[in-house]
Amino acid sequence: MKKMHSLLAAAVAISCMAAAAPAVAQSYPERPVTLIVPWPAGGGVDTMGRVSAEILRKSLGQSVVVENKGGAGGNIGTAIAAHARPDGYTLLMASTTPNAVNEHLYSRPGYDAQADFAPIALVGATPNILVVPANSPFKSVYELIAYATANPGKLTFGSGGIGSTQHLAGVRFMQAAKIDMLHVPYKGTAPAEADLMAGHVSVMLDTAPSIQLIAAGKLRALAVAAAKRTPVLPDVPTLDELGVPEVYITTWYGVMAPTGTPAEIIQRLNKDIVQALATPELRKKMAEMGADTVPGSPQDFGHFISSESERYKHIVKASGARLD
Repeated sequence: MKKMHSLLAAAVAISCMAAAAPAVAQSYPERPVTLIVPWPAGGGVDTMGRVSAEILRKSLGQSVVVENKGGAGGNIGTAIAAHARPDGYTLLMASTTPNAVNEHLYSRPGYDAQADFAPIALVGATPNILVVPANSPFKSVYELIAYATANPGKLTFGSGGIGSTQHLAGVRFMQAAKIDMLHVPYKGTAPAEADLMAGHVSVMLDTAPSIQLIAAGKLRALAVAAAKRTPVLPDVPTLDELGVPEVYITTWYGVMAPTGTPAEIIQRLNKDIVQALATPELRKKMAEMGADTVPGSPQDFGHFISSESERYKHIVKASGARLD
């Protein structure tokens, strides 16, 4: 009899939890939501994080607070998000490096990129762009390659850190162009760009923020590291067009939550983001940042992350980079 009572109690508890889930989703959110950006302010992930926060603020009717938790190539903030309470009040602005690259760079990044997160929505993706300072003597990729060929190791390329997309793009570019440059890693994209504009490093395969710096005349774009030209820089050729093949490095950005976050909340946030990405206003804003919108379901985003992780496993191995 005791066993039967225990089974009945368990059944009642499960049914109550199932009934409560829609109620939780309907009342969500009852307080401000935190969106963790695991990089310093001013970089590409931060920019997309603030765009995403504004989308959610409008749709949820609550404040969405962006918290920059930079360090360790995105691992610190990502680990904080991974171990947060899975109630929809802590979200992560995911991106290529911490969510597809770092598991191949670090033996213990502090989180499991696949198991610890529930994908919500892929917000956008932007190709890396080969840029030099505005006063650089290099007016073309051909000139840069010619100099690097004649002077191995003299040119430097900056990045947001070891294992960042800028770093891996630089490694892939050197392989394809058969040149040697010195890698100079920084603690984030913004300080790397500052030193690039000041001429302290020679070149960078940069991400989204470089679009504004190019438009402002502070950087010069030489090529796009993608299979096709980007609409925001229609006159800038791809590296493929210039005879430097298959340097395809895209930085993507999306919103995730800790595993265990109620499915109803995941679906609601996905719907809000996808609907916003379909508006002409936001599509125009994303295009100005050089980003393509990539709407889809949480499942689509999850499959995409898995494929990216597999692809970067091979790129990281080729780079020889390891952080432990």
